[in-house]
Amino acid sequence: MATNDEIYKPCKHCAVDHRDSSQKFAEKYPHHHQTFFNRPDFTRRRFFEVAGAGLFGSYLVGNARAADAVGQAGVITQNSAKYLVFIQLTGAISPWDTFDLKTAAGTSPKLNPTAHNGVMWPDGILPKLGAQLGDLALVRSMSAWALVHSLAQTWSQIGRNPAAALGSIAPNIASVVAIEKEPQRTPGQIFPTFVALNAPAGVGPGYFPANYAPFRVNDGTRSTGIPDTSNTNGQTNFNSMFSRLHQYDDAYRVNSPYGTPLTDYDTFYSAAKNMMYNQAVNAAFGFSTSDSMRYGAPDVNGQPAATPFGNALLVAKQVLAANQGTRAIQIQYGSWDMHQDIYGLQNPKGANLFTMAPVLDGGLSTFLTDMKSAGLLDETLVVMTGEFGRTPGISAAGGRDHFLLQSAVFAGAGVKGGKVIGATNNDGSVTTDFGWNGSGSTGPRYVRPEDIEATIYSALSIDWTTVRRDDPFGRGFEYVPFASAGTYGPINELWS
Repeated sequence: MATNDEIYKPCKHCAVDHRDSSQKFAEKYPHHHQTFFNRPDFTRRRFFEVAGAGLFGSYLVGNARAADAVGQAGVITQNSAKYLVFIQLTGAISPWDTFDLKTAAGTSPKLNPTAHNGVMWPDGILPKLGAQLGDLALVRSMSAWALVHSLAQTWSQIGRNPAAALGSIAPNIASVVAIEKEPQRTPGQIFPTFVALNAPAGVGPGYFPANYAPFRVNDGTRSTGIPDTSNTNGQTNFNSMFSRLHQYDDAYRVNSPYGTPLTDYDTFYSAAKNMMYNQAVNAAFGFSTSDSMRYGAPDVNGQPAATPFGNALLVAKQVLAANQGTRAIQIQYGSWDMHQDIYGLQNPKGANLFTMAPVLDGGLSTFLTDMKSAGLLDETLVVMTGEFGRTPGISAAGGRDHFLLQSAVFAGAGVKGGKVIGATNNDGSVTTDFGWNGSGSTGPRYVRPEDIEATIYSALSIDWTTVRRDDPFGRGFEYVPFASAGTYGPINELWS
């Protein structure tokens, strides 16, 4: 378990106290409890392999009801997005070499610092995204709460302290999107509302029912699409077996005398069956070699190559374009935990900025281009961030260690491209301008993971002050903790 110092650690490089009001609030009211928020979710294999064998089984439980959920009166959402794509750069990417580029001593000149309309950018590793800065908004005044990878990664996915009282049951932000958007699904839409691609460390649905969990494709997206979506006995025999199954046990599936869990199993079976022998599934989750290469990047030998990250973004675009009910997609790419040899001076072909950043550059730039061409970017909020930042100075091992200050990137859904919110000093050790007015009565301050969460909800027309009354503790589950008091809220400056 993380200690209080690990969670609320002050800036050791700062000569003065730069804590903002939210940090002082968190230090005054810390919460530390054992976490157990991991819940069953829809792995690709678990979802289909039993159906593909002609057998069925599930862990799906009943739909949560939000009838008792209430929000704060007068909240106005941005209501600019239909979809969410959340990209988590696991391991904590260095902002000083990427999104908040610095040219202080020790920084590699191979980053090729280049000004794009006044914004310094590392064209040496992210040239394609540099050409698209007009579509990106950079938040350079963000600060994490924790410097422990697992804790901070979870924090950024649930928008609250995982060690707090309700952090132990908190759902993924995308699960909240899924449960809120479920009523908008139409009968013909067959894809899960929340899809996670190459995100093995992604948080599950918390206390929400498992049908709001991520449908995971973790074994590397593949050109042939999702396996096990057909039965070895053929479609006709499969349909016959499925019908016979209903003849045998519908009495236990429909209005089951054993309660709602068995009734809800039938919902899972039907969802899985709808994705079998379905061309929409194959078209969305499969792809051509040429498209895969377009989303790729040069390998360590400089040869063009497809990448799992690029393939995940390609599938994400196709899934959203299919309009089959998916509203939130999470993708992870890492590890950026470069405590040593961050510039590849010792091992040029190892995991360093010059081998990993081109994968990010090639995949994301092509994704944004294709989404824009398809008319999807205007209705999709793209959010990209790591769990925390990296130290301003280069260590003796040639790397950067953990640091609270970090950056976030936004695109789509009406976000003003070319905008930069916040600023840090010449080496990134201190935030010199928060760049936004905070939320409620908090005034100018750091952007926190809770604010990112509130921004996502606002864009998707979800009241971030909502308090659900269906949590197992009976305490009331706030979508964004303390939001009703104005402690956290959306970064509205992204749209102004």
